Amino acid sequence: METKNELIMILTEEFGKDAILTRKDIINCLDSKGMLEPVNSAGAMTRFLGQSGFEKVGYGKYQLPNSSSKKTTKVAKTKKTVVTKTVKTDNEPKESVVNLMANTETQNLIPSHFEGFVSWGHCPTIKKVIQSKMFYPVFITGLSGNGKTLMVEELHAQLKRELIRVNITIETDEDDLLGGFRLINGETKFVPGPVIQAMERGCTLLLDECDLGSNKLLALQPVLEGKGVFLKKINKWVTPKPGFNVIATANTKGQGSDDGRFVGTNVLNEAFLERFAVTIEQPYPSSSVEKKIILGSMTKYGNMDEKFAENLTVWAEVIRKTFYDGGVDEIISTRRLDHIVKAFSIFKDKMKSIELCVSRFDDDTKDSFMDLYTKIDAGEDVQGISDSDEDLDDPEDETVNEDGGAVNY
Repeated sequence: METKNELIMILTEEFGKDAILTRKDIINCLDSKGMLEPVNSAGAMTRFLGQSGFEKVGYGKYQLPNSSSKKTTKVAKTKKTVVTKTVKTDNEPKESVVNLMANTETQNLIPSHFEGFVSWGHCPTIKKVIQSKMFYPVFITGLSGNGKTLMVEELHAQLKRELIRVNITIETDEDDLLGGFRLINGETKFVPGPVIQAMERGCTLLLDECDLGSNKLLALQPVLEGKGVFLKKINKWVTPKPGFNVIATANTKGQGSDDGRFVGTNVLNEAFLERFAVTIEQPYPSSSVEKKIILGSMTKYGNMDEKFAENLTVWAEVIRKTFYDGGVDEIISTRRLDHIVKAFSIFKDKMKSIELCVSRFDDDTKDSFMDLYTKIDAGEDVQGISDSDEDLDDPEDETVNEDGGAVNY
């Protein structure tokens, strides 16, 4: 409380009583005074504004509280009442929290079906877990663009099970997950986070890109044990309803990215990872399955071309084999193949569609990928990709380079 009062005094001295400020005004002022630390995140700033009596007077504008103001006293008293009465009684402040939860109960959180979805890999395993409605946390790992998240969403759509998806980042904290106080219509109210909403509804919580998170994810330890969680900010114990479960997706196994491919991924706490019952490594689809996926996308986008689908399947397979053997640094994902098919439906030009969708790679990689597709389209017997054209052009060479350059196909 002393820190909040000190910050308000600094702002009052700088701007005057009852001044109307933006968040940027507050940040610039406190930063110049060396006092930015208490509000150096979006969540901390929101709590400061809500708990210090600021009144929202317009879009992104807040009026400084006046300690002698009757209105400020009322706000402070309201906040205190929320914390106290939520625990002891069923009167108004508790209802303000419950009503926010009730608003989500009217929503349909069953994902929409993905047209043309094809089951592959560990789909049957994950489907059985969802069907069981048991609490059985699952950690799904695999390279980017191989359909981990899509698979989870589609299986919930098929089974008509609700799903709440949370995208994890390094900034994700306890407030983002469990909930926190927010300023709503001039009043400070506790807004339950997605974890609490999933627990209250008895549905699945999807922690997407989990390995981008920090140790703040440890706030979920009791949740990952299937137990309740104590919301210390409102003195409330929340117990999960039957059907609640947690699924996490990640590009790594929670050990970071040694090759630097997935910048921003972190080494997750071993105690956190240990609470997931199983870890499933989702591969890219086989060639036969991937062709079905591509044909499904073509049907969806209205540009059916079976030869193009076959060529794309072979092209992606050769590149992946070369990637796994260390011959190239980039890979063609199933998601990128879908991008190419969609581009083809727009531009009606195969080579242009491929070029646009591989232009994010460096020039050498892009040129080698384009050259490979040209050879496949011409019906040449390709074996893989290497740094020299000789490896591609010599059909007698069926060996793998020492550096993994050429790969038999």
